[in-house]
Amino acid sequence: MRKLSVIGIGAGDPDQVTVQAIKAMNLVDVFFVIGKGAEKQELVDVRTEILDSHVDGEYRIVEVADPPRDRTPDDYKGVVDDWHDRRAEVLEKHFAAVPDDEIGAILVWGDPSLYDSTLRIVERVLARGNLSFAYTVVPGITSVQALAARHRIVLNAIGEPVHITTGRKLRDEPTGNAVVMLDADCSFTAVAGDDIHIWWGAYLGMADEVLIDGNLREVEDDIVRTRATLRDRKGWIMDTYLLRQQM
Repeated sequence: MRKLSVIGIGAGDPDQVTVQAIKAMNLVDVFFVIGKGAEKQELVDVRTEILDSHVDGEYRIVEVADPPRDRTPDDYKGVVDDWHDRRAEVLEKHFAAVPDDEIGAILVWGDPSLYDSTLRIVERVLARGNLSFAYTVVPGITSVQALAARHRIVLNAIGEPVHITTGRKLRDEPTGNAVVMLDADCSFTAVAGDDIHIWWGAYLGMADEVLIDGNLREVEDDIVRTRATLRDRKGWIMDTYLLRQQM
């Protein structure tokens, strides 16, 4: 039976790859890398660098074109559901070409369990019923962990919970201790209050990592400008931040 490994590779620093992930990668014959166009080629290059750093044997890389989707839809869940179906169809086609005695792998930015669709796509491939395979999951360092480490902070206040959400949801939820991911619209600017601290980081773990922290009202404009400049320069951005109401 075919085998597939879904491997978390951290937030961009090859040194964040765990020993378990390295062992798993060294068993793989073919790595599937989801390409997101020329402007995001760096995301493919980082994965290639990780393989060059940690894999000793021979392997193949198959770049899988990511189907396009509407980034500002009226029906967000419907559009994402359709996108996942099309992703599953593409992955099935490529994985079906792998011999039964070989192991395939997908390298997942961060960890497969947090705001990543890979496991859902893999389950959809199995549900289609055209292909049988066993798969395993290897955890990775998330951008949330990297953010806390780089700012040298504890995510939670003493005895308090941490809420992990998206920029899309932030406007409708209480702040407290909130870690925010996938915020293309700088939703922190709409959070009310003068007593909120923000710890923000972009390209965490990469060579051009940028960190900003301070009172939200005092640094929000700087973050907005910095984020726009970075995105224009590189063509893409990954950023994460923690908001905490100061007591």
